[in-house]
Amino acid sequence: MPKSPARQIDAAPLDAAAVLQWYDRNARDLPWRVPPADRARGIAPDPYRIWLSEVMLQQTTIAAVRSYYARFTALWPSVADLAAAPLDRVLVEWAGLGYYARARNLHACARAVVERHGGVFPTRSAELLALPGIGAYTAAAIAAITGDEEVAVLDGNVERVLARYLALPVPVREAKEGLRAYLQEQVPQRAGDFAQAMMDLGATICAPRSALCMLCPLQPGCLGTRADPLVYPVKAAKPERPVRFGHAFVIRDRDGDIYLRRRPEKGLLARMAETPTTPWTDEALPVVFPFAADWRALMPITHVFTHFRLELSVWTAEAPVPADLAEGWWAAPEGLDDEALPSLFRKVLASAGL
Repeated sequence: MPKSPARQIDAAPLDAAAVLQWYDRNARDLPWRVPPADRARGIAPDPYRIWLSEVMLQQTTIAAVRSYYARFTALWPSVADLAAAPLDRVLVEWAGLGYYARARNLHACARAVVERHGGVFPTRSAELLALPGIGAYTAAAIAAITGDEEVAVLDGNVERVLARYLALPVPVREAKEGLRAYLQEQVPQRAGDFAQAMMDLGATICAPRSALCMLCPLQPGCLGTRADPLVYPVKAAKPERPVRFGHAFVIRDRDGDIYLRRRPEKGLLARMAETPTTPWTDEALPVVFPFAADWRALMPITHVFTHFRLELSVWTAEAPVPADLAEGWWAAPEGLDDEALPSLFRKVLASAGL
């Protein structure tokens, strides 16, 4: 990818050589990463595994991702294996990671790689961008890390490093294209190691709540260290998160099994398993039970989505399910871990002691 002029940001260049020297000594040990010494010997990262890790890490921590990554790569060691898996099985294994559209896009992308590229995962950003669920950041990360394509990789960690290095006076989201253009000018031939080095700097040295400036290879040129680096990035004003309300129903049969159903094909938490609920509304409404039974109130729950907070009252009853609700199924309590239950409905079931 050709380098573009640094629009909006006029600053001294980064010392990319110092960043790479630091990375050679301090690279994090990650299950999907090829260490810099092995990379120097010509060992190339597996683009499938880099892609899988990048999708999992979106809005999630490495600590949370490790077990999921290990399970996915054990179950589906290649992109062809993942493409051949039933989507519902993928959703079950993804449950708990959140942002479930990522899992559906993951499966669609794996199928596209098999159908369009014969199961060989692309490593050039232009080809990657044409795949479902892969945006500009993910395409850049895969292309740089696996093929040393000289493209800027700008994630949250890198944004924080640059905001402090440049003493960026505005929130990152107001200068993102300028930051990307500036970073593009800095990318060396070891583009993959440079991208991962900048990520590691943000994760370990230039962290959200601390800045170990004396250990940082960029400290000599960093404008943020001349005052208080923790002032940066400048925080953007957050809009107030709206609240929605609803009721959830935990239905048991005489054997103690739990009635579940599948959410619609599209929309929030699409195709995931759930207990029945009322519609989620902007105001708290009196409960309307799905059928007559001896309903008992349980501890209410709160769950925070990206764009709203949901408050659910939880009710339980032991009763047969009427025919008009028979689209679901009964799950034994000991089998709930095998259901594609998102975190929200695991909270609902926890309220019922499950």
